[in-house]
Amino acid sequence: MKLTIGHLYPELLNLYGDRGNIQCLMKRCQWRGIEAETIAFEMGDIIDFSKLDIVLLGGGSDREQMIVCEKLKEIQKDFKAYVEDNGVVIAICGGYQLLGSYYKTEQGMIEGLSLVDMYTEQEEGRLISNIVLQSDLFEMPVVGFENHGGRTCINDNKPLGKVLYGKGNDGRTGYEGVVYKNVIGTYLHGPLLPKNPQLADWLILKALQRKYGEQTALTELDDSQEKEANDYIFHRFTQNR
Repeated sequence: MKLTIGHLYPELLNLYGDRGNIQCLMKRCQWRGIEAETIAFEMGDIIDFSKLDIVLLGGGSDREQMIVCEKLKEIQKDFKAYVEDNGVVIAICGGYQLLGSYYKTEQGMIEGLSLVDMYTEQEEGRLISNIVLQSDLFEMPVVGFENHGGRTCINDNKPLGKVLYGKGNDGRTGYEGVVYKNVIGTYLHGPLLPKNPQLADWLILKALQRKYGEQTALTELDDSQEKEANDYIFHRFTQNR
């Protein structure tokens, strides 16, 4: 078995250690004997989504998102077809905002990919916090760090999780992230996947099942250290609240 990971525009969208997320996916595949490769796509490259099994869209500043915006228009149709065909996507922070129809900032409107029915608008002040989520997708909590000025409305889509500690999508609704088909969008970084092996494995499993059939399963890995770290963060920030 083999998986190909596409890392979109890492020279611009790598603000929050997204290469650490790539390394996590690669290692967790390799430890299971699954062949894995990563293709980094720069601004001038042609992207063939039919050759990709997982796509990572990382975080960037508003300025960098503005730059990427024009390029995204060129790939929108193919990217949308990939998503609707159950292609696996992990989009983080700025990449999460780009999943929607637009991101309204003080500098102007950033047109999104319209892959998910959602939008983001900048408001005064930033939402900065350690964050802990309870997600229906996983037994373990999801943990990370958030730092964003945008407030994201996911409309009727499913959130990634309920906020147990932190701010989330907008600091008001009590939810964070979005799940649409095999797409996960989230503000959590730090990087995200090494802190949350359960989320990394969800992406890998969905990609394998799409490629090789629903009967495909993952062998268990020894995540005792990761689980211990996760448990420490969970109790540190949620006890006595």
